[in-house]
Amino acid sequence: MYDASGRQIGRVDAERYYDASGRQIGRADGSQIYDSSGRQLGRIDGERVYDSSGRQIGRIDGERLYSASGSQMGRIEGEHIYDASGRQIGRGDGLRRMQMIVFFFFFM
Repeated sequence: MYDASGRQIGRVDAERYYDASGRQIGRADGSQIYDSSGRQLGRIDGERVYDSSGRQIGRIDGERLYSASGSQMGRIEGEHIYDASGRQIGRGDGLRRMQMIVFFFFFM
C-alpha cells in the first residue's frame, strides 16, 4: 500500500497486514479482522463493515465506500483508492479489492 505521494504505508502478505517498517499490524481470518495482538477489530459481512462491538462502521457498494451514516468516504478504482472528494489517497499495487477495503477501513 502506498499513499498519494507514492510513499509505502504498508504491505499485505496473504491475509497479514504490515506497516511501512515491516511490523505486523493485523490479519484477516475469513471475514474477521484482528490487530497484531489478536484482538478483533471488526468484520466484513457482505457489503457491511462492523467494528469489534458489532456496530456498523461502513458499507461497500460496488467501488464506493460509505460510512455508517451513509456519506461516501471514498472509492476503489482498480488499484487506486480515492477519498470522497475524488482525490487519490493511496494505491494497492497487486492487491485484491478486499485486501484494499480491509486496509482502508481498519489500517489507514
